[in-house]
Amino acid sequence: MSRVCQLTGKRPITGNNVSRANNRTRRRFLPNLQKKKYYIPELNKWVTLKLSTSAMRTINKLGLYEYLNKLERKGVDHGVDMTKA
Repeated sequence: MSRVCQLTGKRPITGNNVSRANNRTRRRFLPNLQKKKYYIPELNKWVTLKLSTSAMRTINKLGLYEYLNKLERKGVDHGVDMTKA
């Protein structure tokens, strides 16, 4: 599986390790991804998502259903089936 947040789209970026002697070697900065299972009472279903911790904080603030609706209004494909089960 790729290291990409399903909701925010965060992915690894590249940069440099810089030593005290100012030698530079390439490295990757990985997003802080967690696998989390959520229950959506409006749809009466469980979904498992691979999320960045910043997306998890936004879900705690808004609620998952509202956050998914907000992404749909923006036109972002989040990979969750929003039809009632």
